[in-house]
Amino acid sequence: MRVVLAGGGTAGHIEPALALADALRQLDPNIGITCLGTERGLETRLVPQRGYDLQLVPAVPLPRAITPQLLTVPGRLAGAINAAAGIMDRVQADVLVGFGGYVATPGYLAARRRGVPIVVHEANPRPGLANRLGARLTEHVFTGHPEAALPHAEYVGIPLRRDIVNLDRLSTGDKARSWFGLEADLPTLLVFGGSQGARSLNRAALAAGSTLRNAGIQVLHVIGPKNTLEPHEEPPPGDPQYVVLPYVDRMDLAYAAADFALCRSGAMTCAELTAVGLPAAYVPLPHGNGEQRLNAAPIAQAGGGLLVDDADLTPEWIVRNLLPILSDPERVAMMSEGAARMGRRDADVTLAQRVMRIAAASRGQR
Repeated sequence: MRVVLAGGGTAGHIEPALALADALRQLDPNIGITCLGTERGLETRLVPQRGYDLQLVPAVPLPRAITPQLLTVPGRLAGAINAAAGIMDRVQADVLVGFGGYVATPGYLAARRRGVPIVVHEANPRPGLANRLGARLTEHVFTGHPEAALPHAEYVGIPLRRDIVNLDRLSTGDKARSWFGLEADLPTLLVFGGSQGARSLNRAALAAGSTLRNAGIQVLHVIGPKNTLEPHEEPPPGDPQYVVLPYVDRMDLAYAAADFALCRSGAMTCAELTAVGLPAAYVPLPHGNGEQRLNAAPIAQAGGGLLVDDADLTPEWIVRNLLPILSDPERVAMMSEGAARMGRRDADVTLAQRVMRIAAASRGQR
């Protein structure tokens, strides 16, 4: 069986695709997996790191709406479709699974041209152009959000890495805190803003740091690889710890070290935190189409977190709202349970089983 995965550009598209690839390989070690990508996306680093074949197609910026003009975008779209079709021919694809992003559109259109079954997975409540197009070309549509607006969609959750899905925060907590140089027995706040960090979160948390530490709270703060601290922002040495890191490649240990998080509310972040049962204060991006608020709102309503506007996130807000929670173990435990109730740990296996059935049915018809 041969599967082609189309999900490139950002980690939000690539990581679910790779989690699905891992699950497919677990179900069938002999399965052939090829990932479509572009030269400009993170997939050029992430896909080879995970040991999967990456084939590149030209990146084609597209209009933001589905109109007749979409299929008249000259030159580059036609070239990208031809490139994707050629890859499917070479690997003899049985199914194409798309996750959105630049590479998904030529993947969907090439699969339609070749008669290869199409599977769409949409992580967000407001689908992007590529997946809205893909959903018009297939009946096999799966979502990571129960309210995603796509026709005949089945909610399965977002495929996640096994090191996240299998994480037991309670049993791993001491080891994780030691890994980051934190004390084993102090309440711990994790601050992060996604793969690139978030300046507004960084500023507010750093300014609240002294008050948190004076109250016995330690902080693990991932500021993002492109962000730096001004001299006056550097936390002074001492206990409790305030550990600042540019990047963490073991987010499973960061989650295990923490009692509570302060973060953005991208689809992957919300899926991972609920899967491991880590409550959080979610700060949606102040721009875009508002999907980050939609991601976090059900978690907050279920008691698994708080929701705060970026404009309202101040050092005072952190002290006023997070300090009482972190100082109350029973409340942290209740919020952890609320977060875990919203989590889906089996989305990778569920989607892999669906994909294999669709591919097998297609092979049987040939």
